[in-house]
Amino acid sequence: MAQQTPLTDLDAINELLASVGQAPVTSIDTTDNLYEKVGTEYKQLTIPTNPDVAMAQQVLLEVSRRVQSEGWSFNKEYNYPLQPESTTKRIKYTDEMIQVDLNSSHWNYGNLDTVRREGFLYERNNHTYEWADETIYCDILWYFDWEDLPRPIQDYVIKKAAATFSMRVVGDPQLYKVLEGQAAECRAYALEYDTQQGDYTYFGHPQGSNFYQSYKPFHTLYR
Repeated sequence: MAQQTPLTDLDAINELLASVGQAPVTSIDTTDNLYEKVGTEYKQLTIPTNPDVAMAQQVLLEVSRRVQSEGWSFNKEYNYPLQPESTTKRIKYTDEMIQVDLNSSHWNYGNLDTVRREGFLYERNNHTYEWADETIYCDILWYFDWEDLPRPIQDYVIKKAAATFSMRVVGDPQLYKVLEGQAAECRAYALEYDTQQGDYTYFGHPQGSNFYQSYKPFHTLYR
């Protein structure tokens, strides 16, 4: 059986370049003489020297984050334990977290409302950053690097990014329409992958228990 070769970010960038009729590149050329001070150390910057490659890379990152923000079976994690810092009692909202919400299966979380604020998990009803010493359990939407995305999701991101990239570089509405059609087709494949991988049911996502909530009219009227 033939092995599937993982797509690299270079492969994805070359597909974006090909979508506007540009030749592929063999590497993402970077400048080696630029440094950024991080704390007391200097970190070498990696900036593409080719402006089209730089734009393609930026568009790919933008679209990848937007697509992952929709929430898929591969980047959703339920009932994930988070431990407050021992000194500040705060919970850090890391860059890998797109969304964090308290898990609804815990009865004592019903009156709590969490948001991200100043890089930490903030509780709005009690107006505090501080949490008790015990572990809290959350539903988290994670952001993954390119290499960690499932192949159907990668394909969808590439086609969607190609449409955006073409409008920024070429600006041809007809080309954009063609690429958007390809993106719609790849989205269908991505949704098929997600429905199979997620084991969804008519009553919602199982996750070890059925948390189906029937329709209640007051939910519609509530503001």
